[in-house]
Amino acid sequence: MKTKLIRYGVLTTLTVLAGGAFAQDAVQSAVPGGWLDGVVAGLSEWLQRAGEDELSAMGMFMAADWVVKAVMISLAFASVLTWLIFVAKTADLFWQRARLKRGFRRMDAHGTLTEVTAVFANSKGVVGRMVHAALRERDRSAAAGLGKAGIKERVSSELDRIEAGAARSMMSGTGVLANIGSTAPFVGLFGTVWGIMNSFISISESNTTNLAVVAPGIAEALLATAIGLVAAIPAVIFYNLIARGLGGYKVMLADVSALVERTLSRDLDLAEQAPNVAAVQTVPELAEAAE
Repeated sequence: MKTKLIRYGVLTTLTVLAGGAFAQDAVQSAVPGGWLDGVVAGLSEWLQRAGEDELSAMGMFMAADWVVKAVMISLAFASVLTWLIFVAKTADLFWQRARLKRGFRRMDAHGTLTEVTAVFANSKGVVGRMVHAALRERDRSAAAGLGKAGIKERVSSELDRIEAGAARSMMSGTGVLANIGSTAPFVGLFGTVWGIMNSFISISESNTTNLAVVAPGIAEALLATAIGLVAAIPAVIFYNLIARGLGGYKVMLADVSALVERTLSRDLDLAEQAPNVAAVQTVPELAEAAE
C-alpha cells in the first residue's frame, strides 16, 4: 500500500508539473473568457511584480544563476517528496498496526489454528500469512510422519522470515527521508557558494562595493541554503517519527509471531493427547463387553 501511494503521489506531482502548461492551454481554449482567464492573469501579474522586486523570494529566484535555480528547484521537489512520503508512511503504518491488532484479537479469541483458518481464509495481511505458513508446515510434517519438535522449529523459522519481510517492507521509503535530511543542507550550501562566487565576480566587474548593489546577489545565494534547511529539517523529524512508529510495529509483529507459535504448540499437544484419551475411554467398554 505505502509503495503504491508513494509512486502514485510522485507520478501525480510530476504529471501536474509537466503538463500544467498544456492543460492550461486546453482549458483556456475550451472555456474562453471564464474564471480561469482571471486566475491566469492574476498569477502572471503576481509573477511579474515578484520578478521586479529583487528582494522577494520569487525575485531572487528569477534573478539567480541557472545553477542556483537548479539547486532551488531540486530542493523544493525534495521538500514535496518528504511530505508525501511522511503522509503515505504514516497512513500505511496506522493501517497495518490496526490490522495487526485486529488479527491478534481474533486469533487469541479462537484459541486454535484450525478454528481461525476460516477467519483468515482470504486475508493477505501479515497475521494471515503467519497462520497459513504454520498450518502448511504442520500438514506437511504430519503427512511425512515427522516429530513435533521439528514442526515447531521449522514454523519458528518461517515466522521469523515473514516477520523480517514485513518489517523490511514497512521500512521502504524511509531511506529517502534519511538521504534528504543529510544531504539537503549541503546541496543548499553548494548553491549558496556558487551564488556568492558569482556575486564576487560581479563586484569585481562593476568595480563597486556598495552594499545596495551586491546585496541582492548575496541574498539570492543565501536563499538556496534556506530552502535546503526547509527540506532537511522536516525530513529529519519525519524520519525519527517513522522510526519510532516502526519500532512499535516490530514489537507487534513479534507478539503475533509468538501467539502463532503458542497456538500451534497447543494444537500439537492436544492432537497428541487425543489418541490417549480415546484409548482410556475404550477400556471400560471392553471390560463391560467381556462380562
